[in-house]
This record gives sequence, structure tokens and C-alpha cells, in this order.
Amino acid sequence: MFLKKLLDGLGKTRERIQESFLSTGIFRTKSFNESIPVFEEILLSSDVGITATNEIIKRLRESRIDYKTEEDTIHFISKILTNILDAVEEKKRETSPPYTILSVGVNGTGKTTTLVKLANHFKNKGENVLLVASDTYRPAGVEQLSIWGKMIGVDVLKSQKGQDPAAVAFDAIESAFSKNYSVVLIDTAGRLHTKKNLMEELKKVKNVLNKKRRDLPHDIFLVLDATTGQNALSQAEIFKDSLDVTGVILTKIDGTAKGGIIFAISLEVGIPVRYIGTGENVEDLIEFDPKIFVASLFEGENVT
Repeated sequence: MFLKKLLDGLGKTRERIQESFLSTGIFRTKSFNESIPVFEEILLSSDVGITATNEIIKRLRESRIDYKTEEDTIHFISKILTNILDAVEEKKRETSPPYTILSVGVNGTGKTTTLVKLANHFKNKGENVLLVASDTYRPAGVEQLSIWGKMIGVDVLKSQKGQDPAAVAFDAIESAFSKNYSVVLIDTAGRLHTKKNLMEELKKVKNVLNKKRRDLPHDIFLVLDATTGQNALSQAEIFKDSLDVTGVILTKIDGTAKGGIIFAISLEVGIPVRYIGTGENVEDLIEFDPKIFVASLFEGENVT
């Protein structure tokens, strides 16, 4: 099930890479130096970005002596891409219940629905989950979270319009302590990331949780829309500068041929991708695995 979702979600990205990579005969009918510009264009058109593309080409040139065939080349490219993703270390933290995640990101990335998918993910693992509607500026978002929570059988702590988001988060932790919730997922406002007041509001929510207990929140997940390409990279840089973001959830990976943004985020921003959204259903969220992700880009149905 995991593999099928990943293969389906990466279909457009894989088709783009294979169409360009395999049909052109790159590294097969062309010399190495002739192939490099073609491969560079493939990477850039897949939204890998200039910095990450240059680094990949550099590492490929350094490995050139070690391969003789097209199969060798694909192997080394896959190894380079996997190493880029593996190099971003996930911060390991001690997590005493309730495991608390603060979800951040701009409006339109699918942040609220992604949090519902995450809630469903933990619920299926046997956790007692509390969803928290802390985006007090968007009543529709609160209602959306409430409807989804009821559908998947997860409790939702609602907020009132205009209520202090930090106060809502504080109430959520109080409720989690008293009712023994094991996982708390907090949805936050997502107005334009360039607005200073949004970042200050998010810092306040984070600080309130931290004052309640020093290890909270355990994770801050930034939700990014894969279809926005390099704009997602810009968002990642700004949120990282303002908050201690511990991971990225990349959404709408099924709707783009530019899944290469994952490599730019890993290499340029240094935030690990933790989950990817592969569809619109509540089950369409999978934990990110670098090796399987890279293999899926090149091998398609042959991935095992």
C-alpha cells in the first residue's frame, strides 16, 4: 500500500524524468560532457533548483571515473540524490506524552487537511489524538477541522473567532493532561509568510507551550505545496529563520511534475522532509523514506 501510494503520487515527476532522461539517450548515446547539460536541464525543469543542481552535477563529475555503463550512471545519480536527503538529520527528541506537533505554513498549502491526515495516521497507530483549531482568524478552517475530526473519530478542541491562538494552545495542553491524550496536533494561522505579525503570533504559541512544559512542542512541521516550486523553498527559508522548524510535510506531490523541490529543501534549507501528501483522501499521507523516494523516481514499477 505504501509503495503504490508513492508510485502513484510521483507519477508525473517520474514520467517527466524518464521521458527526458531515457528518451534522449543521455549517458547512453552521448558522451559524458554532452550529456551533462541535458541532465542539468532535467533537474532544473523538475524544480531541483540551481544550487542543488550544481551540487548534483559536481558530485556526478567527481564520480565519473567509477561508472562505465548507463546502468552505472543511474546507480550513481540515485546514490547522490539519496545522500543529499540522508544528510539532513532528523532531530531526535525525548517525547513524553502528549506528543505535541505545531503545524505551520501559509494559506493554501493544504495545512488543515494535512493535519487531519496526520491525525488519522496516529489514530491508526492506536494513539488518542486531539486536534486543535488554533487558527482563530478563519472560522471556516475551524469548522473544516471539526467536520473532519468527526469523520475520522478524533476529538477537536475548537476556538472562537478572535480568540488568542496562544490561549487556545494552552487550553489544548491542559485538556491533554487531564484527559490523557497521547498526541496533540495544533493547526495555526497561515496568512502570508512575509507578514511579521504572523511569525510573532506563531512564536507566541510556541512559547506558551514551552512555558507549560519545557519540551513542548516536540515538533514544528512546515506544510509546503509542491506545486509552487521555488516559492516553497522561499517559504521554507523564512519559516526556518523565524521558528525552529523540525520537519517539512510536502503536499500535492500527486499534482506536480516538480517533485525535485524536495532536494532543494534538503540541501539549501537543511530541513528534513518527514511526510508527503500523495492524494486527497485522508489516507494519502506517507512517512518519507529517501531511498524509496529516489528509487521510485527512476525505477517506477520495478521498485521493491
